[in-house]
Amino acid sequence: MKYGFWAPVFGGWLRNVPDEGMSASWDYMSRLCQRAEQIGYDLTLVAELNLNDIKGTDQPALDAWSTAAALAAVTKRLELMVAVRPNFHHPALFAKQAANIDRISGGRLALNVVSSWWADEATQYGLQFDQHDDRYARTREWLQVVDGLWTQTPFSFEGERYTMKDAICEPKPVSKPRPTIYAGGESDSAKTLIATYCDAYVMHGDEPEFIAAKIADMRARREALGLGPMIYGMAAYAIVRDTQAEAEVEVERITTLDTRAPGFANFEQWLSGTELERELKIKEYSVSNRGLRPGLIGTPEHIRARVAEFEAAGLDLLLLQMSPQLEEMERFSAQVIQPVGAEAVVA
Repeated sequence: MKYGFWAPVFGGWLRNVPDEGMSASWDYMSRLCQRAEQIGYDLTLVAELNLNDIKGTDQPALDAWSTAAALAAVTKRLELMVAVRPNFHHPALFAKQAANIDRISGGRLALNVVSSWWADEATQYGLQFDQHDDRYARTREWLQVVDGLWTQTPFSFEGERYTMKDAICEPKPVSKPRPTIYAGGESDSAKTLIATYCDAYVMHGDEPEFIAAKIADMRARREALGLGPMIYGMAAYAIVRDTQAEAEVEVERITTLDTRAPGFANFEQWLSGTELERELKIKEYSVSNRGLRPGLIGTPEHIRARVAEFEAAGLDLLLLQMSPQLEEMERFSAQVIQPVGAEAVVA
């Protein structure tokens, strides 16, 4: 298993905890990423939103791509998986920029292609916001242009949204044949796009059996297209404690609704149904990306066993959120990552 973590571009991940002791700042980000690669983490995911959807839209949110360029210069081993939304970036200009960042990093750049979901953000920034299937049509052309510029010189393209004529992108990325392209999505159109044009599929958190089914589906799609294997990743929120009871106390703390939190006024309208549904939705409001569903919560032994279940399901990468991040990542490394590595060496 490879271990990644979400870079704290929003100053935390918890909607009910105002101050998580991890500011949305370059100082915190750089210290965290430099320490992470020293203690066994393989990758960081840098999310791209211009507005802060965790702490409130008026709160700081770091820019993904200038942050990625800076991280490329101050880290040595960490893979930089940076989110990119096609409607926010012209593909030819983006291909040039990203190739340069890949070279600065020595070939450690990867993309997380996100078909934008936040209409209000696009409206604020005066950008086109496509409806669901149109978003994937744009993403398809965008990926074709970026891949073409990274692999061909010169490159020409004529589509509904983008046109290139004898375009040159030099120097090209160090990564061959290109930087790894990750993407996620649950609709049929999203999965078809990802299976056809991407190298890795990333999923929201879920139980191992559901992750196994999603991986089997994507493998079948790839085989039908005559394409090779993909990388499979999943988001998860991790809480490591000496006892299960201590871990559950922490779950209670982070999922206790804060009526002062941004967006809480709309929460009761969003929340409906049975008590079981209420409990589930409270957890998914509190921690994004269905992070509590995978059950990486409890003792080190429990979490190591849970990770093994996900490995058996076909998962290659965990994309972890924790809070406060630096302290919890140290704990997770010492009690989960390093013991598993030691067991592998002995075996």
